[in-house]
Amino acid sequence: MHLFTGFPGFIAGQLIRQLFRDNVTTHIYAIVLPINLQQAKKEAAAICESYPNCKIDLFEGDITLPDLGLFIQDIDHMIANVRVLWHLAAIYDLAVSREIAWKVNVHGTANVNEFAKRLMKLERYIYFSTAYVAGRRDGVLLESELKRPQAFKNHYEETKFEAELRVEDLKSEVPITILRPGIVCGHSKTGEICKFDGPYFFLNLIHTLRKSPVIPFVGSKTTTINVVPVDYIIQAAIYIAMSPQAEGKTLHLTDPNPHKVQDMYEVMVKEMTGKKPVGRLPLSLTKKCLANLSLRKRLGVEYETVDYLNWGATFDSREAQAILKDSGIACPDFLEILPTLIRYYEENKHRQELFIPVK
Repeated sequence: MHLFTGFPGFIAGQLIRQLFRDNVTTHIYAIVLPINLQQAKKEAAAICESYPNCKIDLFEGDITLPDLGLFIQDIDHMIANVRVLWHLAAIYDLAVSREIAWKVNVHGTANVNEFAKRLMKLERYIYFSTAYVAGRRDGVLLESELKRPQAFKNHYEETKFEAELRVEDLKSEVPITILRPGIVCGHSKTGEICKFDGPYFFLNLIHTLRKSPVIPFVGSKTTTINVVPVDYIIQAAIYIAMSPQAEGKTLHLTDPNPHKVQDMYEVMVKEMTGKKPVGRLPLSLTKKCLANLSLRKRLGVEYETVDYLNWGATFDSREAQAILKDSGIACPDFLEILPTLIRYYEENKHRQELFIPVK
């Protein structure tokens, strides 16, 4: 039995589909916030329609509450049956307030940790962290490191770092694997994604400026950006969850060959406008522009995005790559899949629910 937090979120839903597709399990438990229950029922029905021999049981709960807000009888049932725990529930917004981020990402994870210790048959606890727990550290970042940086770029990074500390402390008691994805983008074959954030902020910017005579470069010439398609994350995560080698490990699910922001941006501009970027907008001016709320709303770009345009760090993923070596699972080249991602964006830009409300 596999238990999920974070359903009906996009990655949780994709993981469940892949688990059913691969016949890893035919029965899923999912803890769902009451406010998300109707959406979860709809998503579960859609999944089970494609996999009629499989079942998803939904349990109302809240990871920020003691016992995850579950009924006693549900707790007892989970304690006796759950073998794999997938903890994905988190606030992922870069602009999230510190109070909300701490409540969900840190205190919520502490509650899930306590719950994990009670699962009598637990074989693996998969915790979804982020590669960006590194904060403002630069240079080569190792999977084996969890060093507190001098500063974080936002409250999301800070609270995911604090949450990972708490999961790391549990490794001596529970069979844990910590996964640190890079920036997640759409499916490499279809482009499908649940929200236009991360690299999609660039697409919002280019779309807004598409009729301008000149579209300048933004960010540093040398900074790389680590973007990974959701299907790579899903396939790698499931393989790793089943691998004895991964127990007790912290693994970067990042692109081992990331591209420069400049190269990514140039492909985006060419694909969307047929033009080449000309000139460069200084970072200081970019920050000044995005400090204006009405302007950043018009451009569709969160202010916090700027901090990633000149961040000089790379992620070492040798441990993850070693475990995945014989799996046939490899991270697609981001520049090669960009046209697919852009096509999905262009075909779905009328869907307001895919856009992040810029604050």
